Amino acid sequence: MLDQDVESIVGRLCQGQKLERDRAMTELMGVASSLSPEVIMALQKALLDLVVDSSSPWESIHGSLLGLRVIILKTEMETQCQFHGDSRQAALKNLTHTEVRVRQAAGEVLGALCAKDGGVTYNACRSCILEMVRNNLERQVTDDEASKMEHENTRQLMEKLSAGTRERRSSGDAAQIFHDTAGWRNLETSMKALEQMIIGSSTGFLPYIDQELLTLIFTALVHTNRFVRETGFNVCAALVSTGMSVSETAELMESNPMIIYGDQLATHLGQGLADNWSQVRLASSVACRKFVMTLPMTVRDRFFPVLLPRMCLNRYYVAEGVRLYSQETWRQVAGTEGKLLVEKYIDSVVSYYMEATKADNHAVREAACACIAELASKISVSAVRPHVPNLLSALTICFQDDSWPVRDAACIACGNFIVCFPEESKASMETLYPLFFANLKDNIPSVRQGAATALGNVVRAYEKDALVIIIEKLKEGLEGIESQPSDCERYGDLESSPALYGVVKRRRDNDQELHTDKQMYSCGSLAPKMGRGGGGCSDCKFRRPPQLWEYGDGCVYLAVELSHVPSAQAEVIKNLPLISSAVRHKHYTAHVTLLETLCKTLPAMAKGLGKRGFKSHLHLFFDAIFYSLECENALTSSAASQSLSSLSQFLGPNILRGRIEEFNPSYLRALDANIYMAPL
Repeated sequence: MLDQDVESIVGRLCQGQKLERDRAMTELMGVASSLSPEVIMALQKALLDLVVDSSSPWESIHGSLLGLRVIILKTEMETQCQFHGDSRQAALKNLTHTEVRVRQAAGEVLGALCAKDGGVTYNACRSCILEMVRNNLERQVTDDEASKMEHENTRQLMEKLSAGTRERRSSGDAAQIFHDTAGWRNLETSMKALEQMIIGSSTGFLPYIDQELLTLIFTALVHTNRFVRETGFNVCAALVSTGMSVSETAELMESNPMIIYGDQLATHLGQGLADNWSQVRLASSVACRKFVMTLPMTVRDRFFPVLLPRMCLNRYYVAEGVRLYSQETWRQVAGTEGKLLVEKYIDSVVSYYMEATKADNHAVREAACACIAELASKISVSAVRPHVPNLLSALTICFQDDSWPVRDAACIACGNFIVCFPEESKASMETLYPLFFANLKDNIPSVRQGAATALGNVVRAYEKDALVIIIEKLKEGLEGIESQPSDCERYGDLESSPALYGVVKRRRDNDQELHTDKQMYSCGSLAPKMGRGGGGCSDCKFRRPPQLWEYGDGCVYLAVELSHVPSAQAEVIKNLPLISSAVRHKHYTAHVTLLETLCKTLPAMAKGLGKRGFKSHLHLFFDAIFYSLECENALTSSAASQSLSSLSQFLGPNILRGRIEEFNPSYLRALDANIYMAPL
């Protein structure tokens, strides 16, 4: 009966399908503590025999290692020393197995042993583990098969990189890219084994934290390969989780490795928080949260000058995982004192934000601009004022960036600074006005809307002085729509939909010219590999010249923004007939987009001007609204429908109906169908 039980358990653990092996492991976890000592001992021997037998299929070795881990964790026997020693040797042997899942399972066995003995297992095999990591930190390709495989991968990468470029990249460049992105043999699993042992040992690992170990881990954190860096920060997260006890005396606290090596840890965590790869940045964010949260409040201030600015910026990082995790970290670390912390370390925060605006990664530059805007709107004026000239200078450079999200973020940030620091910003207005107006006619709708918001802040700051300049541009943009080319032959090879990241697509995708000598895009991102701009808006090579209707579209957004500025409302009312006239032009294809913008923004304009100021001009837009309502373009039609509903709620349904009936009774049927008809 004993042999049958053992054979049944081992047989299920060694199934060829991973799902079956996992199911068998789960079943063993449920019954392991109830097995008799005889069954346990027989099961240990059977599993160890399979693990040390090099002729065993890798599936059998993998399943046996999973089983050994369960037995180690779930059973308590007085005579386990020999079994633990044999398991340790078997796991160490399989850390160099050719199958990655076997290597991972071997690391988990070592972690389970450390969980049982509090780190004694790590001490016994420390030199072996560290030497394995050290030897694998640099790629050593000696066998012909590996060399051929790398050569083939390099060749394929070189072909992909050279396609679409006039000057073909050298094999050395492609080899470097392969070197930077490919997996690194046993290094990742060796470091994961180290991570498992640290996690298993918990606080028992603290005595083993020394400079030798940290130097090895830090080498991985600055490695050229992003997978190595990511794994290194995972190990770092496990290391800092060993932490310290809040009840430690001051004397004991000073001898804690987190304090002794804290400055080194903070420096490397800060580098990881600014890494160019999102996965590495996230792994560092996890380690950073664990590091800070394990420290007493009295100790954290020592590391905040390095960590706080990077934690703060990552709340706006484009990668959602990094952004959300960083926002939660900020809530846990700062609580309700976030504003005070930023003010306390304002010099370090501003210095890092300035550095981030010069980053090669356009997503970092965009996040930096958003953070600078936050400084203007949320942090006390006295804390930010000394840094305003430098921050505005950095934003002005970002305003000329090749990447439109960066330009948009810089534009909004400049608007925030102008309204909060009008005197300090006045000297920069001569430079900023052309940039604001360039964004107002940008190819991207959200950029035009952002420019309108910023210009509204300019009027709030400088009132009549700015209003004269801005209203002149408003009239110019609205009047220019009449001159928009009617047949669009000039843009006949371009799609009518908004461009993606400023790069316009053509309709004839089979044209060879479309795929030759074109912009390369970032790995894992829709954003191009764009550098920082330096030649001004007109020199940005990733934007086509704006069309006249786009300028007019931006002016509609601008009118809506100005309608909420008391000093500008009279001018907006004067120009309502001009807006109405501008949207009547339907001789160009994109007129439906302009009508969509009008319908979406008209209720907001009405609320800004107030019922009394707007009602007398409501009739100017009825033709445009009902034309849009019957339009074949679904977005425009939907915007018109929502506009009527919003206006009805704002003005009152009877007033709206009465005004429409007075203007054109034939529109009542469409109005009733849109608002008053009960749903089917």
